[in-house]
Amino acid sequence: MTVVGYSEEHIKTLEWREHIRLRPGMYIGKLGDGSSQDDGIYVLLKEVMDNAVDEFMMCYGKKIDVAINGNEVRVRDYGRGIPLGKVTEVVSKMNTGAKYDSKAFKKSVGLNGVGVKAVNALSSRFIIRSIRDGQIKVSEFAHGLTIKDPPLEPTTEENGVEVIFQPDEALFGNYFYMSEYVDSMLKNYVYLNSGLVINFNGNKFFSKNGLVDLLNENMSKEGLYPIVHLKSDDIEVAFTHGLTYGEDYYSFVNGQNTTQGGTHLIAFKEAFVKTIHNFYKKDYDPADIKTSIIAAISIKVEEPIFESQTKTKLGSKDMGPEGPSVRNFISEFMKKQLDDYLHKNPETARILLQKIQDSEKERKAISSIQKLARDRAKKVSLHNKKLRDCRIHFNTNDPRNLDSTIFITEGDSASGSITKSRNVETQAVFSLRGKPLNSYGLTKKIVYENEEFNLLQSALNVEDGIEDLRYNNVVIATDADVDGMHIRLLLLTFFLQFFPDLVRKGHVYILQTPLFRVRNKKDTRYCYTPEEKAKAIKALGPTPEITRFKGLGEISPDEFQHFIGKDIRLEPVRMKKNDAFNGYLEFYMGKNTPDRQDFIIENLRVEEDLVEEVV
Repeated sequence: MTVVGYSEEHIKTLEWREHIRLRPGMYIGKLGDGSSQDDGIYVLLKEVMDNAVDEFMMCYGKKIDVAINGNEVRVRDYGRGIPLGKVTEVVSKMNTGAKYDSKAFKKSVGLNGVGVKAVNALSSRFIIRSIRDGQIKVSEFAHGLTIKDPPLEPTTEENGVEVIFQPDEALFGNYFYMSEYVDSMLKNYVYLNSGLVINFNGNKFFSKNGLVDLLNENMSKEGLYPIVHLKSDDIEVAFTHGLTYGEDYYSFVNGQNTTQGGTHLIAFKEAFVKTIHNFYKKDYDPADIKTSIIAAISIKVEEPIFESQTKTKLGSKDMGPEGPSVRNFISEFMKKQLDDYLHKNPETARILLQKIQDSEKERKAISSIQKLARDRAKKVSLHNKKLRDCRIHFNTNDPRNLDSTIFITEGDSASGSITKSRNVETQAVFSLRGKPLNSYGLTKKIVYENEEFNLLQSALNVEDGIEDLRYNNVVIATDADVDGMHIRLLLLTFFLQFFPDLVRKGHVYILQTPLFRVRNKKDTRYCYTPEEKAKAIKALGPTPEITRFKGLGEISPDEFQHFIGKDIRLEPVRMKKNDAFNGYLEFYMGKNTPDRQDFIIENLRVEEDLVEEVV
């Protein structure tokens, strides 16, 4: 056993910026490159936006200007401006800020005195400009270190704060901002703050109808009944039901999108079910009441407590130091407001009841095979050769486990290569047997009747929803050919049909593997596109050895570890409207129709085209 020394010199004290840069995950979750909506560069933007929106919530400034040019981000609000004598401290001294004073920021998001300081420490360039009453204070930083701190100057600019920052490439790598992710974030801000205008790269975001606008933005079709919109002091709720499986929720606290929910979302679900029970005077199964729901809830809490610095889950049990509990507050609101609404809108009440009864009927229809299927899955899982599990089972609600991954692949050779080269601590492999069934148009009964689907459901642990999903990243790994594409589409159909929350919440990815290997005696390069291949040939000389990978099984385990390790390339499966997949599935996976035949003919690519791309 190696003896490790432990004495006074081993005790270190880090400066605030050093600690943030050494442990960025404690402050912004994961780093990422911008391809995922919860990557750190979006958290940095959110931290700056939260401060700007807090000014609007305190009734100062009606617009916010946002601009992203390459990697440079600018956010300008028109609020009160930071007190000029404290500008530098506010962004560079821990536990410094106005939000410890509840009189100035009664129901604010940023209460920990860390947010914008993390942006400063994790940026290669950070500038803050505060304008108050004809004077301006500017401070400029690099990696959290002050590089310019000039004195006050006179100005004619409007009051407010402008923050300019560029996330550090040394930490985030070759990152990029995706406009659709930024759009979604900024739209949420205006939905939650009626009257706020956000200008982003030439686009104007504004909302009149709050959460109703949010739901309409995320629905491609109308709900089964008109969106129910309930609103009172410190709470707003909107919901309807659709035709898909699963439950779709958007939850917010003081304008913060709590993507992992928390006490307010739990309370809303409980209150919704209880109110329905009382209104219809029957104890329907909660799953029958909630399935296919599309809902949004926003509450305002004094001094909210979040379960992490990224503020994605509310931990507060009370609405404020002297207020009611979150649970009682939401319960009383729903009990009165929803009950009144259903009495005043009998047609909506009728449609909702019919939806609940239809869900109950389907659930009972599959209950006879459900138990047998569960037992079979449990027995098989003991000796399940289809699943090569990782050593630790993860809970996606824990931000420490964002790297937990399951690869879904087809064939023994491909799954064997991934299994031998994977990280056994965090990466699991599920092996398919041939092509899965096309599940479009089938009921959930097929999930239990089809052994392949049943075992996959069991491996993911999503039978009762994705709250207990065992892997944060569900990665489809198939060959880059026609058969591989078909398997990929069949798996996506299965997920979208029965477990759409996997896609909605950003858990599903496509594994990108190289098409070519270009090498000489000194160097080997893996190329994902013909363009990369051409560059590699030019770099390595005129006569390198070129290999075209026709399938995953042709990539050796030694090589595969390069593609599923730290340099893994994952393409996220995203949808702009969360129920838009209905139309896509019907067109691409439904019965052959003249429209689809015309589409295939019009987009047919002849063999010569494909050959030109490969060569």
